[in-house]
Amino acid sequence: MYQFKEVKKGTFVLSLDNHVDLAAALSAFCADNNIYAGYITGLGAVSSVTLRFLDPVTLKYVDRCFEEQMEITNLTGNISSKDGRPYLHLHITLGRSDYSCIGGHLLTGTINGACELVVEAYENTTIGRYTDPETGLNLYKF
Repeated sequence: MYQFKEVKKGTFVLSLDNHVDLAAALSAFCADNNIYAGYITGLGAVSSVTLRFLDPVTLKYVDRCFEEQMEITNLTGNISSKDGRPYLHLHITLGRSDYSCIGGHLLTGTINGACELVVEAYENTTIGRYTDPETGLNLYKF
């Protein structure tokens, strides 16, 4: 699913395999390396994505799929822990062939070409999450 190199203690450069799900591969990397707090940034290309939006009135998520080749112009996120597993909060901006962009909370995305990421793991700590009933969001729990 991925290859990586630790370039300094706690800083990893990753290359995800072609045609894998970005979120699943990144989750596997974090679990395999016991990373429960950190920061993610990256770029690459996808052939399909599912973006997610929380409707603040209904507190329900609305998912929308896009099936087209797009450039990941920015992927930003953080790593925490929920229910004993790494929890990823990822936002993505995608460039389309007409040079317009779409973006939002990334649920899934199929790599088509390359995906290059940097993961900065916060050493010796875990940051937890809880589901806030008022907002419906999984918020940090310190």
